[in-house]
Amino acid sequence: MASIELQNIQKWFDDTQVIRGIDLLINKGEFVVFVGPSGCGKSTLLRIIAGLEDTTTGSIFIDGNEVTNNLPSERGLSMVFQSYALYPHMSVRENIGFSLKTSGVPQSEINSRVGEIAQILKLEELLERRPKQLSGGQRQRVAIGRAIIREPKGFLFDEPLSNLDASLRVNMRLEISRLHQKLGITTIYVTHDQVEAMTLADRIVVINKGRIMQSGSPRELYSSPANRFVAEFIGSPKINLLACHVKDKRIMLSNTQPSERFLTSASDATTLVGIRPEKLIPVHPGKGFLSGRVVVCEFLGSEQFVHIDCGFEPIITVRVDAETKVVPGTQIGVDASVNDLHLFDNKESRIM
Repeated sequence: MASIELQNIQKWFDDTQVIRGIDLLINKGEFVVFVGPSGCGKSTLLRIIAGLEDTTTGSIFIDGNEVTNNLPSERGLSMVFQSYALYPHMSVRENIGFSLKTSGVPQSEINSRVGEIAQILKLEELLERRPKQLSGGQRQRVAIGRAIIREPKGFLFDEPLSNLDASLRVNMRLEISRLHQKLGITTIYVTHDQVEAMTLADRIVVINKGRIMQSGSPRELYSSPANRFVAEFIGSPKINLLACHVKDKRIMLSNTQPSERFLTSASDATTLVGIRPEKLIPVHPGKGFLSGRVVVCEFLGSEQFVHIDCGFEPIITVRVDAETKVVPGTQIGVDASVNDLHLFDNKESRIM
């Protein structure tokens, strides 16, 4: 395993800048997830680390050694692609062992190593099959096996689960997490799916428009988002954001239902208040700090998402347990603790 350090990485494609000065240190054995919307630059950054794209400016270090101008094969990293990239005419056994064969490793050693990898990834019974005879999840495991067998310093995953259906994605997340715990290899994983990021990562790096918006543990990003973008991107369902201002140290909602309940130390620069759906408590109409009409109630078995029209935009979302009876069209109130509020200023930075 290896540490990976990026110093002032910038990338231009003609007149378009896609990476805007990224500095980042990834520690040995760490599982780091790059997450952000489509087009934010996360896959380009991964390809730069792999050596598949050149940097316009900046430097890359692996274990303290600069590799900025090194070929991909000289960096000691293995990449797993979204498309699997398996050789269709080769068996699973041949696909996994191909890199060793081209390196001149004796066949007896290749067979031994392939057997070990197949056992780790539960592919023993599939070794003689061709890729077209495998499911999507099985193909992805073969692609991972091909990466593991090189005994790399680090793994690079580029949205590896996006071609799988929902149930397979859950299973493969567990497989990848288990594999990392077993091997302990430094891993960088790119996804636009914040659920994948939250469940897999030791540390999440949120990227938007080529910049790092925040880097931290899943819990840190969820509980203490640095800005509005991170607050909205991390968490499902999304955080409720309401326009507000501060008057006499009290938060006043900028709508037809002004609330004076929340005493705070926030500055007068506060313009937005955010509340996670699970932090809102249903109460009788008129008893909380907001009241409105239930528009939709989404029953998900173990919980419900209740969407409430309070007479202004946006619609408020509340997460409640499955036993709470909520009827669309009825009036309901919601309450919250001041300790559960996230306040943002006019530059969309978090105040508290």
